Amino acid sequence: MSAPSSAPRDEPPRASARSELGHVRAVNEDSVLARFPLYLVADGMGGHDRGDVASRRTIEVIDAAIAADGPTTAAELVAAVHAANAAVHALGAEALSGTTLTGLAVTTGPGGEIHWTLVNVGDSRVYRWNGRALTQLTVDHSVVQELIDAGALDPVDADQHPERNTITRAVGPFDTVEVDVWLLPYAPGQTFVVCSDGLTKELPLERIEHLLASHSSRDGSLADALVDAALAAGGRDNVTAIVVETPGSAEDPIVGTGTRERPRELEDTLPRGIS
Repeated sequence: MSAPSSAPRDEPPRASARSELGHVRAVNEDSVLARFPLYLVADGMGGHDRGDVASRRTIEVIDAAIAADGPTTAAELVAAVHAANAAVHALGAEALSGTTLTGLAVTTGPGGEIHWTLVNVGDSRVYRWNGRALTQLTVDHSVVQELIDAGALDPVDADQHPERNTITRAVGPFDTVEVDVWLLPYAPGQTFVVCSDGLTKELPLERIEHLLASHSSRDGSLADALVDAALAAGGRDNVTAIVVETPGSAEDPIVGTGTRERPRELEDTLPRGIS
């Protein structure tokens, strides 16, 4: 059963968020938005000019388009992503720009029912934590993921593939963008992790699960715990995480997609079709 339409206004999700430069990069190309009803991460394309500008502009456009006084709609969220794509694409007159974008928003349906709407472009990720296991909900838009899905690449070999850092979709490089969208129930006791790949490059899923399971409020926020652990593990990329929690008791877990192996080298993410 969907939560009453007034529930998010009365007691909105709790969210912690943090974005850090890391120990190697000169610029933080990640941008983050964590305020009701939006919880989004954008990771500017490394190795290209203005990746930080692209991610920041994407977040700014969506932030301006979606009011903070209540849930939005899936259509409004997708329209805001397309507006962000146009804004970032316009930057290309000066220099190539692009960014991933992933996250979720509290939305209403035609009958006023409450949902989570997830959006994704690129290889940043949204996970669901059910108290026992972390499940990836988004699908990476990457050459490696396409090969794995087609059965042409074993996940254990992904680290060595020559196109392991090539993404197949991004916000900004082209005048249109294809956005993956999912509707999920809004229910009590849900926990989601939204992150750039700077987190999953450094921390295996088992380590993230341990941090989520063992965390205590006296230790600070969950986002801080995840980012601190990624920095301690090397921090070779920018690291950004949002942890979103709905009040109440947990219900059944949501089934999501599988995960891919995580590259360990410091390398830049590149869009397919652009050199």
